[in-house]
Amino acid sequence: MNPIEEFNDYRAKMNEKIMAADNKVIKRFFNLDTNAYAEGELDVKSKEMIGLACSMVLRCDDCIKYHLGKCQDVGLTKAEIFEVFSIATLIGGSIVIPHLRRAVEYWEELENQ
Repeated sequence: MNPIEEFNDYRAKMNEKIMAADNKVIKRFFNLDTNAYAEGELDVKSKEMIGLACSMVLRCDDCIKYHLGKCQDVGLTKAEIFEVFSIATLIGGSIVIPHLRRAVEYWEELENQ
């Protein structure tokens, strides 16, 4: 199984278990997240770029992978992705660089898929 399938399968499996617990607060939080990234005053592409940059600054590799997948889904180019990477690295500083390396590796996997 490739890294993209592995990530997506694990995420789906665990989200299913989380939702099966039927916890109202968790369900509402997940719904809030879904609605926040829906088309609104900002388009989905812009929201995903913001989500990616924030995820990099917060150093969440799972979030970075998720948003990279969504960025590919909405048609971001490699050049656009690297602009997001540059902003995130500028804002987050050198501590973001290890996450940048993994993000570049994951983006390459997405491109080769």
